[in-house]
Order: sequence, then C-alpha cells, then structure tokens
Amino acid sequence: MDDLQSSYLLGLLIFLILCSAFFSSSETGMLSLNRYRLKHMAKEGHKGAKRVTALLSRPDRLLGTILVGNNVVNILAASIATVLAVDIWGEAGIAIATAGLTIVVLIFGEITPKTLAALRPELVAFPASRVLVILQRLLYPVVWTTSTISNGLLRLLGVDPSLRASDSLSTEELRSVVRESAAGMPKNRQNMLLGILDLERVTVDDIMIPRNEVTGINLDDDLESIISLLTNTTHTRLPVFRTDINQIEGIVHMRQIARLLSHNELSKEALLAACNEPYFVPEGTPLSIQLINFQKQKRRIGIVVDEYGDVIGIVTLEDILEEIVGDFSNQDTLRSPDIHPQEDGTQVIDGAAYIREINKALDWHLPCDGPKTLNGLVTEALESIPDSAVCLKIGPYRLEILQSSENRVKSVRAWQAKAKAHSEPPAQG
Repeated sequence: MDDLQSSYLLGLLIFLILCSAFFSSSETGMLSLNRYRLKHMAKEGHKGAKRVTALLSRPDRLLGTILVGNNVVNILAASIATVLAVDIWGEAGIAIATAGLTIVVLIFGEITPKTLAALRPELVAFPASRVLVILQRLLYPVVWTTSTISNGLLRLLGVDPSLRASDSLSTEELRSVVRESAAGMPKNRQNMLLGILDLERVTVDDIMIPRNEVTGINLDDDLESIISLLTNTTHTRLPVFRTDINQIEGIVHMRQIARLLSHNELSKEALLAACNEPYFVPEGTPLSIQLINFQKQKRRIGIVVDEYGDVIGIVTLEDILEEIVGDFSNQDTLRSPDIHPQEDGTQVIDGAAYIREINKALDWHLPCDGPKTLNGLVTEALESIPDSAVCLKIGPYRLEILQSSENRVKSVRAWQAKAKAHSEPPAQG
C-alpha cells in the first residue's frame, strides 16, 4: 500500500472517530435535556428546541438513527484500522488494531463526548439536531426496518412501544423540584410555591381559630357591652349568635355598621339586619378545596362545624393566604404559638400553641397528624390531664409540664434531645 493510500485511509479513520464522537454525544445530549425547560423553549419559538422536541416525539426512530450511524462508523473504523495495522505490522497488526482502536474509541468516541454532552446537553443537542433530522430522512428505510423488528420483539416481551412514560410530576416530585431550585429562586418565592403545594395536605382544622378563641357578638348581652366590643375589636368580620356560638345568626362586617356606630343608632335589630348569612365549612376540608369554595361562594370567612353540626372554629380567607405567603402581620397574637426561648436552649411554649406553628418556628417535626395543639398532644400521650413537673418523651423531643389546670396544659418546657444522652438538658421541677 503506497503512502497516498495510507494517508487517505488514516484521514478517513480520524473522520470516522469524529463521527463516532458525534453520534455518542448526540445520544447523551438528547436524553439529558431537561424536558420541562425544552418545552418552555419550544413554546418561546427556539428553533433548536422545536427540532429536538420533534425528534424526541419518536424516540425509537431517533435512537435507531443514532445507533445505525454509530455502528456503521465504528465498524468501518475497525476495518480501516485493521487494514492499516496489517500493512504496517503484518498479522500481529490485527491484535494491535483491536487494542489501539478500542482505547481510542473509548476515550475520543465515547467517554469524552458523552461526558461533555451530559454536562452541556443544550450545547450539543441543538446543533446536532440539524444533522440528525437529515440523517433520519436518509436512513429512514433502514431505521424503519430495525425499529419494526425491535418493536415486535418488545411486544413479544409484553411491552407496548406506543406507551410512553408520563412526563407529569406528582405533588411530592414537584415539591422536590421546587426545593432543588433554591439556588435560582428567591427564598420567599420558593416558600410560596411550597405553601401552595401544601394546601392539599393541610385542612381547615389545622389553621382555624378554635371555638374558645373566637371573638363574637352575643345578642343576649346588653347593648352597651356589644357597642364596647364593636368599638374595640381589631376584626373586620364577627359572628353574631345568641347565648352560644352554636346558635349563630350571621356574620357582620364592621363596614356595614360603622355609620350606625358613628351616629349612635345601633340596635340589636339593626345589627341583625346588617348580618350576612353564615357560611358553614365541614371539618377536615383541605385548604386547596376551601380556597376554591371561598372563591365560588364569594366569601371570606367560614364557620367550621363537625359531623354533629356543632361549631368548632372559624376559618378565614386570610388564614389560607397566610399559609401561602406567610403572616401578613403579627397583630393577632392569639393565632401565634407563644414560644419563649430560654438561655439553656429550651423553649417555654403555651399549651394552646399549634403544633404546625411550633414545627415551623423551631424547624421541629412534632407529630401533627392527630391533635392540633401542644396541649392535645401531651394529653393524648399521657391519656390524662397531667400535673406540673411531669416529663414525657415524644420522639427526639422532651416535654416538661410547667403549668396545668383541671382541663388543659397551660405551659410546657420543650427541647430536642442531642445525639448523646449526657448532652441533654436536665429536667427541671
């Protein structure tokens, strides 16, 4: 073989290795693309994204084109390398060509291009899609034949090639995506998105103002007491009832009686006339559903009732929105857990504090799938109203009862135990 032929074959061999690198990187680049970013770019009119989307719509044809091309160039490269090696080293050149070409193809035709494509999929996939579209048309008969045979074998194995895995994300998967996007998203926006996703698993029972903390107007009270309550309240909407909140008459908006108050014309009859019909909400309603219901009913406040129709609390539109965007203000101290950090690292917490709020404030994981308040959690664990100085363990948390009455726990000292027992703060009392 003369030098010109050898140079020609050597140049062709280098070209084939480059082609092998192209096919290898194209495969990895196409399959490594973020499908959601790709859909967004395609909708925005990115030509490369549109081409790639069209190619990925038929993955069997895409992979068939890439694999046919890659196998053809690798086989040709092996044949040419063998011819060159035999011409130089004789029969021993076969083994030399096999070993040498294997190393070269692994490094330059597989590992390096695939690593680059995995790290920069858009940089590789978008330009490569131009060539792949042309090759897919040129190799269509071969690709169609190989794809048909391959799909037939899959059907024999019980796999339907026409059924593709869904690209949709579950709520938990979407929550993970939001958390992992923290680097490119402000913390407050991330928390808002997570808050929206949490609406499905949080119910009105978790955020309602409990019955014993509801501020309302009792029509059995004298008019002076009612006027005093109306002039001093910080709420814009109040329930109106007789004797007991279970006998609710309606909901009054302060704006509707402001004129009557300013002109000293308020009476119980006028108050009742200004009331709107009460809107009742079943206990256990998920916040995602209740938010829609508030919108449909054009309401901003609902009376939460149990299965017997008894009132157990009040939920407002503001309460639900605060689950998404956070607290609007800190004026309503009754709704916030009364948490007092101590110098020794423990926390003194009011028994009426909501467990979910404690977990949020302290980044704890007290169980909140049962009782909603710390008092309920303690009494459920002890199965009685405990005396002061009683201590208990709930998971990694230690609770010491500081104050209690006949019907509830008033305050608790709480802390999270360390990994080693000797580092745990001693129980006091």
